[in-house]
Amino acid sequence: MLVVDDSVVIRRLVTNILDEDPDIQVVGTAPNGRIALSKIPQVAPDLVTLDIEMPVLDGLETLRELRALYPRLPVIMFSTLTERAASATLEALSLGANDYVTKPANVGSVQAGMESIRSQMVPKIKALCASLLPRPALPASRPVSTFMPVPADRARVPFATPEVLAIGASTGGPDALAEVISRLPADFPLPVVVVQHMPPVFTRLFAQRLDTKSALTVTEAQTGDVLRPGSVLIAPGDHHMVLRRTGDVVRVALNQDTPENWCRPAVDPLFRSVGEAYGGRALALVLTGMGQDGLRGCDRLRAAGAQVIVQDEATSVVWGMPGAVAGAGLAHRILPLREIPPAILSVVSTRSRQVVLR
Repeated sequence: MLVVDDSVVIRRLVTNILDEDPDIQVVGTAPNGRIALSKIPQVAPDLVTLDIEMPVLDGLETLRELRALYPRLPVIMFSTLTERAASATLEALSLGANDYVTKPANVGSVQAGMESIRSQMVPKIKALCASLLPRPALPASRPVSTFMPVPADRARVPFATPEVLAIGASTGGPDALAEVISRLPADFPLPVVVVQHMPPVFTRLFAQRLDTKSALTVTEAQTGDVLRPGSVLIAPGDHHMVLRRTGDVVRVALNQDTPENWCRPAVDPLFRSVGEAYGGRALALVLTGMGQDGLRGCDRLRAAGAQVIVQDEATSVVWGMPGAVAGAGLAHRILPLREIPPAILSVVSTRSRQVVLR
């Protein structure tokens, strides 16, 4: 991989961290985008980490040129947790960056800073370059999954009309969410609740950007928000978002309970609370993302009678989260991204429906 950052300290830090992993090799570094673009044909990296703010050619301009020349080369942006950098990072994701890592702020030691970068960057590199890594040997006897596919004689089941759309996403999620939300009409009859794995500041700016692209009203959720048709609530960074019902009213509650699946916000707490508030009258959607967040929440929703749609592997940046749900037999439909909005509309526009598992 190629590490691009104007700080020699950061370049050395990232290089030292990545060189510790036997599956990752840093083949070059560059102090700005212009030098990075000249090095790519020389060192042929499988992935590039790209700083946002650099002299000569900054991260966004570098990304524009890089995408024109190397449309499939994975790129991870390296960003600070500032409003300016967060806005630039979201722009980079819209320009084709695959993911991002935040630089540690106010850490107590160099070691803590290294661990912060290591815990974020290494899993993302491996997820984006999974096809290049050696596959572990399968055990002689594989344990039986606790999430078993539905038997063939139960492939057709009736569903109640959903009253809420709950969405979970991670790596690649901002673009996928923009594709889905922007194609829902202004008279969409359901409230929409979303967990996108993002830190504070990022979620607020992401909600604002998504609001400009959608006929629906998109905001970052706050405790006490009432779920209303046509509203989209994004879980704020560093907070789990759950739903609480009182009579006919469902409200948002935020908390900073222990991270789940190494995430806060996490999809599983939201999906569990959707099941508690709505039972089977829910539609769950799991979009592109690394890891398995949402798997157990989908199991709860599926058991309650809710419908589950997941994004397919071909259109996912990383088929971790949707792949886990599909592999567990919990998805009623596995669809390319472009087919998900019409599938949602077909579900919510029908009083009851026979859904065929695929």
